[in-house]
Amino acid sequence: MIHFQNVGKYYGNFKVLNNCTADIAEKEVVVVCGPSGSGKSTLIKCVNALEPIQEGKIIVNHTDITDKNTNLSHLRSQVGMVFQHFELFPHMSIEKNLIIAQTKVLKRNPDDAHKKAMNLLDRVGLLAHAHKFPSQLSGGQQQRVAIARALAMDPVVMLFDEPTSALDPEMIHEVLDVMVELAQEGMTMMCVTHEMGFARRVADRIIFMDQGEIIDNVTKDEFFDGEPSDRAKDFLKNIFQFD
Repeated sequence: MIHFQNVGKYYGNFKVLNNCTADIAEKEVVVVCGPSGSGKSTLIKCVNALEPIQEGKIIVNHTDITDKNTNLSHLRSQVGMVFQHFELFPHMSIEKNLIIAQTKVLKRNPDDAHKKAMNLLDRVGLLAHAHKFPSQLSGGQQQRVAIARALAMDPVVMLFDEPTSALDPEMIHEVLDVMVELAQEGMTMMCVTHEMGFARRVADRIIFMDQGEIIDNVTKDEFFDGEPSDRAKDFLKNIFQFD
């Protein structure tokens, strides 16, 4: 579903991604982790060309995003993206947040778009809040709306860029519960997160990054219970030292 081949990216003269190669199969859940500044959020933003790359190739669902003839708007309609800070339209109701892209991008009938929006809000437990505005919801609720909005586009893959890092600890579980449900239903997912409990529970594979490079690309059992790289061992030791 997603193929990274020798991907390199620069900010000016600074190389933030270096020779990154990996594959994510259909229905696979891959967690990308690593220390701050390791390039993991940059890598995931390259999947739908929110960040352009200067080296290598990325293919998403058989589409080469580096091809100048690729319709990036169409590609992005197939790739659901959930950001750290929700990115909802503050001047629109929750209902409208879920409907607008369906009608404008997918050209979906307004009645069908409304029905889908209501079904998805019900799925994430927020149907009663459909007529509220984002500012009237908690952070956890806003992130669940963001997930529902992404799902409204019928994506073939979902990308999550640290979706719980801006939330209060008590709100994290309500977002992770929705993500776990998606994983169990077979959604292809690429998740940048430090939530190692989530990774242990649902990830098929772990990609560990440091200084712009993929250091480990292994199954979750190999990562948590096997012999990952020494750098990954140090990372895990720091993550779990207070557990």
